[in-house]
Parts: sequence; C-alpha cells; structure tokens
Amino acid sequence: MAVNKEVIKQCIIDKREEILSVEVVERPFQFEAKANYVFVGLRRVGKSYMLYQRVRQLLAAGTKITDILFVNFEDERLSELTANDLNAVLEAHYEMSGSGIKPVLFFDEIQNIEHWDKFVRRLADAKYTIYVTGSNAKMLSNDVATTLGGRFLIHNVYPYTFAEYLRANHTELPENWMYSTIEKSRMAGMFNSYFKFGGLPETVYFTNKQSVTQSLYQKIYLGDICARNNIRNSKVMGLVVRKLAESVKQPTSYNRIHNIIKSIGYSATVTTVSEYINYVVEAWLVLPIENGLAKMSERESVKKYYFIDNGILNLFLFDSDTALLENMVAVALCRKYGRENVTFLKSNIEIDFYVEQENLAIQVSYSIADFDTRERETRSLYDFAKKHNDAKLLIITKEESETITNGDAVITVIPILEWIENL
Repeated sequence: MAVNKEVIKQCIIDKREEILSVEVVERPFQFEAKANYVFVGLRRVGKSYMLYQRVRQLLAAGTKITDILFVNFEDERLSELTANDLNAVLEAHYEMSGSGIKPVLFFDEIQNIEHWDKFVRRLADAKYTIYVTGSNAKMLSNDVATTLGGRFLIHNVYPYTFAEYLRANHTELPENWMYSTIEKSRMAGMFNSYFKFGGLPETVYFTNKQSVTQSLYQKIYLGDICARNNIRNSKVMGLVVRKLAESVKQPTSYNRIHNIIKSIGYSATVTTVSEYINYVVEAWLVLPIENGLAKMSERESVKKYYFIDNGILNLFLFDSDTALLENMVAVALCRKYGRENVTFLKSNIEIDFYVEQENLAIQVSYSIADFDTRERETRSLYDFAKKHNDAKLLIITKEESETITNGDAVITVIPILEWIENL
C-alpha cells in the first residue's frame, strides 16, 4: 500500500477537527434516515458542506464522532491511494475507534479513486450507511449506476439560491421587505452582488469576488476538464468554453462552435468540439437544455448551454446583464425541476423556457419598456397559449412587473428577485 495507516489516521482526525470547527450554512435538504446518497456537482459548489451538515445533524441526534468516518480524497496525503487500498481506510478507523460498531461513512470527492464504485457497493451491501460526493457527471454513468444497483439516492448540488446566499451573509429577507424603502434598497444591493458574482459558497466571504471566482474557474478548467480528460490543446478547450459563454441565450450546435474556432485560425474537428463540450458538461460547468420541438437527432446536436453560476459566466462577458438574467432563470429552473424537465421551444414559435409538468412557458427580457420588445415577447406567449390550454405564462424581467391580458391569455410580468424568492 502506497499510503500507510498512520497517515490515513492523521487525515481522519484532522477532518474531524475541521468539521467540528467550521461554520456551516444550513441548506434546505431533508435527509432520509436510512438512505445512502451520492451528491454530484461543480467543484467548490458546496457538496462537502452538505456532508458537514449531515454530520452535525447526526451528532446532534446522539451519534458519536468516533462512529463517523469522513475521508476527503482530495487530501494530498491520500493522493497515492488506489481501489485496492480503500479497505485499509476502514481498517484504520476500526483500529482508532476500538469499537465494532459500523461507522457512518462520508467519502468526499471519491471519483479520484478509479473503481471506487465497487468498493462502495460492497459496503452498501454490508448495510453501512454511506454518503458520497463527486465533481464529475461520469460518476453517474450507466456503468456506475448499474454497480450501485439502485442503493443510492442521487442529488445534484447547485450554487447557493438567493435565500441561501443571504443566510451565508447572516441576513434574511424580512417580511414585507418590498414595501420598505430601506429594506428594498438593501435587498437590491445584495441581489445585484449575487446577480453579478454568483452563488459559489467560497466567494461569499471575499470582497474581490471576481478574483476568487476566476481562481476557482482555473481549478475547474485545468483540473476537472483539461487534466482529467488528458486534453493537449488547452487553447482550443478554452475557446470552446468562451464561445459557449458568448452564445448563452441562443441555440448552439457543434458545427457552429467548430466554424468559429476554425475562422480564427485554430484546428479542431467537429468530433473534437463535441467531445470538449461534453467534458464541460460532465464537469458541471454548463447545463445543456434541449429544444422540445426538435427532432431527436437535432436535440442532441443543437442545444442551449447555460453556466451553472452567474459569477463564472460573467468572467467571459462584457455588457452582460441580459445574458446573466436568462442564465439565472435557467439555473433556477433546472434546480427546481431537474434539467431533463426544462426545455426551450423553437419552431413556429420561440419560447425561452418550457416546463411541461407545470405547463409553464417563460420569456426572459431585461425590460419590455420598448414597444417592439414587448410585442415580440408577448406575441410568442399568446401563440403558445392558443395550443396549450390553461398554460401559465410568464415574462421575467430585471425590475418590471404588471399583468397583461389578451382574451383568455394572462401574462404575468415579474421581476427576477420576486420570482426567485417565490420559486
């Protein structure tokens, strides 16, 4: 074994001390008492803190800290571990605890260990309770899902909602805040920071949020995308990410990105571009949304791509407010309904977002004060309503609100802050 048990024990003890001392922002998630979980999401999105939250709950309910085994597989002291060494981690715990009680297991960023899933499946079969996190969507590949055998509940972790962002800043939305001049101004200031710089937990505690976000992006780009996928041409990979950012709000095909890259003098095949986009998706940097009216073949090759966090998207854009608004709506819908249940519609009509289970059609417009913009956004919703009885019709704006009626069709115009608060 490349790592001896004494080092493993040091890692276990150090992690215990960290969990007991760190500040944890409670997120509204109801853990099932007997369930095993896999938490998946972007690096530094707060997956570890979900585990910390669960540990704190167990301790409050009477579980001893010595009956909890928490291992962070990104600890550099464990970088040489392989799947063959994983059982030694369990042995190290039992040697320290001196107890035969099965510990509750927390394995953070375990995707770093190849074939980790077979070890975890064996422990699940042995009736251990297990919580796992990972930063790569490949963790949920068909092979892994088959190995886990339905023994785990899957939860996708997103950046903070605005309510969570406020709690992390030790504040709350006061009751009737929108009627108070002081509170309305204060909330607008907090929201604009969230709108521009996103909700990655690590950015909350820094004044220079953009610099912190840039550093986090580089870790994601260089580590979770380039290094993990052995990408040699990092310039082309970087261009793919940049062009996806610049294309937010519009359907984008592999061919389109390929042609843009080719036009500025870089060489890459359409196949390479499609692979690179898939790597970006697997790292949870972007969320792909399909055209609900397209043929099956086109659904796969032409999608809209939204960034998981406004702060990361904002690194790439100038005059970014309209893109940030639509991006925020996309992420909020994917968080609420699951990204597989959110589509856009583009054929005879164009709808920015459609949630079929809610019969909900949404247009996003920074402002509809301009006559032509108002006509374009409302006309699409009116045309949609003619074929979808009792559809809920929304236009989400930055600050405007009203109700627009045309026959039986009623469009609610709502500001983003009010919509997100009530989602």
